[in-house]
Amino acid sequence: MPVQHPRRHFRPLFGRRSTSAPQDLSAPAPDRTAPVRRSAPSHPSLMRLAASLVELCEAGQPADEVLREGLRKQPGVTRADARIVSHAVFACFRWHGWVQEEASVEVRLERALEFAATFAAQSAAISDTELAEFTVPAWVREHARIPLATLRAWQAEPVLWLRARRGQAADLAQKLERAEPGPLPDTVRYAGEADLFRHPLFQAGELQIQDVASQAVGLVCAPRPGHTWWDACAGQGGKLLHLSELMKNQGLIWASDRAEWRLKQLKQRAARAKCFNYRAATWDGGPHLPTRTLFDGVLVDAPCAGLGTWGRNPHARWTVTPADVRELAAVQVKLLTHCAASVKPGGRLIYAVCTLTREETDGVCDAFAAAHPAFVPSAEANPFSPTQAPRPRQLWWPHETGGNGMFVAVWQRTA
Repeated sequence: MPVQHPRRHFRPLFGRRSTSAPQDLSAPAPDRTAPVRRSAPSHPSLMRLAASLVELCEAGQPADEVLREGLRKQPGVTRADARIVSHAVFACFRWHGWVQEEASVEVRLERALEFAATFAAQSAAISDTELAEFTVPAWVREHARIPLATLRAWQAEPVLWLRARRGQAADLAQKLERAEPGPLPDTVRYAGEADLFRHPLFQAGELQIQDVASQAVGLVCAPRPGHTWWDACAGQGGKLLHLSELMKNQGLIWASDRAEWRLKQLKQRAARAKCFNYRAATWDGGPHLPTRTLFDGVLVDAPCAGLGTWGRNPHARWTVTPADVRELAAVQVKLLTHCAASVKPGGRLIYAVCTLTREETDGVCDAFAAAHPAFVPSAEANPFSPTQAPRPRQLWWPHETGGNGMFVAVWQRTA
């Protein structure tokens, strides 16, 4: 899961960008004066509101929090207005590399919306050279080799993914406007504009809002009815609810998180989804575990730098730092080490992070494997490419998933 950064991590933005040439491309520098398609005019008051919210983000607050609280406090803002403002704010960060040198927030917003409209109409209008240089900060090249296809996917509007109950994806898609079954079992791609949190199907527990890559993690876990599992970093329970669905609500799942408020949200979600085969306990990630139970499977969906979510959360591209990556990699190794003691002989340990850096993926796996010879790599099928040879480590790029990027590694404990 993307790390919930302390507030200190959100630094003021919009310093001068690096002018170094991209490493892998030799095309000429992009022409920033090229004409772009103008977006449809927006109401001036909404753009002023968007500009004020961008300024709060620049001052150090996370964009999703700023939008949630800022829109809630604005009288008379409709759902349609909120969509316009949110689109503008995220566009400003999505196209930050192209517009950061503009004089004012208002101009940056206008230019970002123009780039967004151009890209939506004809993505090839934005060159590979521009994508390589402007999409993410320069430090990323030293920590992850991001394919151009992923950079291009990050500049598109993100897809909203839903999870239906087992075998009900086609039925759910028919009941929703502008929805269709996705590439994995029970996934649904949603392009409508309804407020799903107020939709009767959501209130009845017939759908969950969950990214397709997160759903793929549950398929790799493949828990069986009657098994005992531990979702060690459960958060608000998205993956736990999927595990329960795959287990047909039979067996037992322990859920833990360091934040009690997230477990309270899990309790509400579980009640709505009619998930009753779980227990929850706070856990700080240390050596004192929340239970002495030995599990058939342990899922460590660890806090991470969240590079895989940068299509959905472009603001994070400009706040995460290499220091965060190093700090989180150390936390991830400790979490795996502590959780390993709870895997029964023959049981499986699954490590999942929605990030793409070498330190948090292969680096963490290498460090854990070197210290735990009793855990042997377990090759698993790739849910997005079932004909591919099974592998114990898999990195799913955003342009392959259609959603977030994700890294998954699986071990089995020997007797």
